[in-house]
Amino acid sequence: MSAIEKRLAELGASLPDAPAPAANYVPFVVSGKTVYVSGQISSDANGPIRGRLGENVDVAAGAAAAKTCALALLAQARKAAGGDLDGIARIVKLTGFVNSAPGFTDQPKVVNGASDFLVEVFGDRGRHARSAVGVAALPLGVAVEIEAIFELA
Repeated sequence: MSAIEKRLAELGASLPDAPAPAANYVPFVVSGKTVYVSGQISSDANGPIRGRLGENVDVAAGAAAAKTCALALLAQARKAAGGDLDGIARIVKLTGFVNSAPGFTDQPKVVNGASDFLVEVFGDRGRHARSAVGVAALPLGVAVEIEAIFELA
């Protein structure tokens, strides 16, 4: 078991299987030492986590949904790194999309659910650049979608 997977276990988290693409795209692209992971939607064992922040989802639930995106991102990154998360040198950037009602402005607090978790898992290697964007709608009506850029060791 990799050091990162041990850390995930310490945090009581486990990775899902890397989700298959839902349309005509690939889940990740490796270019040199850079891994670009396609947007991962908020989802758990019960399926997609749907809703709109500021309407029927509060910030805490949105942050929890963002954490599920981070787990799916790590599942894709593990696959890109040949099955071993210790092959990830660092997390470079996250772009978070938050399904937002008009007037909702706490997108950064929602995406913190992913950012905080990734720093818990990777330590300083998990600190990243980031954007948190409010959008009118997301695929399947999900609350959050996040894409990421990783650097391979």
